[in-house]
Amino acid sequence: MDGILIINKPKEFTSHDVVAKVKKICKVKVGHTGTLDPMATGVLPLLLGKGTKLSEYLINHNKIYEAVISLGEKTSTADSQGEVIEEQEVNLNNLQIENVKNILQNMVGKQKQTPPIYSAIKINGKKLYEYARSGKQVEIPQREIEIYSMELIEINKSLKTISFRVHCSKGTYIRTLCEEIAEKLETVGYMKELNRTKVGNFEIASAITIEDLEKNKDSEEFLNKHIISIQDFFKDYPIIYLENQEIELLLNGVKLQRDLEDGLYQIQTVSKKFIGVGKLTNNMLKRKLMLY
Repeated sequence: MDGILIINKPKEFTSHDVVAKVKKICKVKVGHTGTLDPMATGVLPLLLGKGTKLSEYLINHNKIYEAVISLGEKTSTADSQGEVIEEQEVNLNNLQIENVKNILQNMVGKQKQTPPIYSAIKINGKKLYEYARSGKQVEIPQREIEIYSMELIEINKSLKTISFRVHCSKGTYIRTLCEEIAEKLETVGYMKELNRTKVGNFEIASAITIEDLEKNKDSEEFLNKHIISIQDFFKDYPIIYLENQEIELLLNGVKLQRDLEDGLYQIQTVSKKFIGVGKLTNNMLKRKLMLY
């Protein structure tokens, strides 16, 4: 059981919880390529078996989220799990559709963002939320992120909430975005709900629940349908065909000469059997991820 499995993470589960459950169900090594907040739901790609070697190819993917901002209150964690630390009036006139759309549109582009204090980023070997829990102050360095698009989904004036969709780069904190949007609306706010609908090419439509997996763990048809094999993951990469003797040399760490462009290549036998991936640099092919 090797490859990538897309799980629809349930609310209140940590990413570690999901990994542990899938490991118990599938009885193989399991890893993930990035966490989701416990309150968040949605796409969580898991790496199974030899698929754990794919982690370096998945860490920089862009993401799409759907979020709900609750206006008028600020929390200690910038989400619904924190304590309310500030309250402000919400001017309903600021919640006109065109005004909100303009605010979202003006946030598109490259920018600096300060991560929330309640996050797992490490500073001096210690996670930020550990500083927060101990009440210690720490300087949080800004990160460069990029917002590719922001789209208004709904405004609910009676509940004082705004729902939006954002396509963003790795490292973007939606909790921080929600607070920034609230500030531009001349009030405070926090992230009430968050659903990740896409990571790279992995979409929510392809995700399964932990319950689905538990129920169908012995179904070869189900597993073949939902586990993305390592070969499928690299299906769009160019192919280099090798004779058996060349494959043996490559597996033993010997570099092979090929007059081709630099980059990653599928490695297949002359009979078109996929055996892994190699990296070509300056016409020299080196083993990168081999299944044998």
